[in-house]
Amino acid sequence: MKQPDQKVETIQVEELIHRVHSFHDDGYRLVQISCAQEGDAFEVTYSFDKNLSISHIRIPATPENPIPSISKIYLASFVYENEIADLFGIPFSGIAIDYKGTFFRTSVPHPFGTSQITVVKKKPEEQHE
Repeated sequence: MKQPDQKVETIQVEELIHRVHSFHDDGYRLVQISCAQEGDAFEVTYSFDKNLSISHIRIPATPENPIPSISKIYLASFVYENEIADLFGIPFSGIAIDYKGTFFRTSVPHPFGTSQITVVKKKPEEQHE
């Protein structure tokens, strides 16, 4: 089976809607939207597929700056956007179906976007029991 080709491009948030429209108009489907912490900041990655060619666009994100929703272009994105908003504290503006912070119930607000949860690093070999 052919392995899919993949490209990753980092863009600025101001370019997001234009780029997503380009993918939609060219017949790409939305595969997923993910968020990851990169140092003290976050990166939101949008993945699109057409004929086993996967393209990713990545934007820097902060809890202080809303990201425009792409749900008016790809309706299913509202699920990812609500999830990222609830778990990471990254706001989205104009979500077609906005749960306003109630998509997930967590004991800690924005558990992946705060220092309230400590990530345990792997111990060096000599410290293993």
